[in-house]
Amino acid sequence: MQGIPVASLVIGIASSPAERRHLARLLGGSDAFLIVSTVDQAREFLGVVEAPPAPAPPTTVALAEVAPSPQPPPPDLAVDSDRRVLRWRDQEIDLTRLEHDVLLCLVHAPGQVWTYERLHLEVWGNRHLGRGSDMHSVVRRVRGKLARLNAAATIHSVRGVGFRLAPV
Repeated sequence: MQGIPVASLVIGIASSPAERRHLARLLGGSDAFLIVSTVDQAREFLGVVEAPPAPAPPTTVALAEVAPSPQPPPPDLAVDSDRRVLRWRDQEIDLTRLEHDVLLCLVHAPGQVWTYERLHLEVWGNRHLGRGSDMHSVVRRVRGKLARLNAAATIHSVRGVGFRLAPV
């Protein structure tokens, strides 16, 4: 096989978007690299395992299917993306990137249920793998911040489905 160049492929696996960006910077000098969220995605790409059927596109569950329609949260509640803060009336509290991104989804569709899958795709940039501890941890911190501001809104869990922003 003389004269045929040998190519190499570097595969990086990182679960968060920030880690994937960091890997991309590190691997930027490589001829070919692939960055995925999970080992299963790498195996799927390489054809090592049979690809699972594609999941249904993320959807928002209509609130009427889950519970009676709540009132939207008060208009005094706002997320300032430029400064990454949550504002309730004249008070503000800093948000982490994940807290900001989760809350931003919920604030833009108050009362609407965001499925775990859709939130995971929007915030973490990958498929929800059934473990909810990462998402529940972020939601718990946001609930605490809403409570510290005495905001008239909180995040309600819709068991087995996802979360929605609703008035207290």
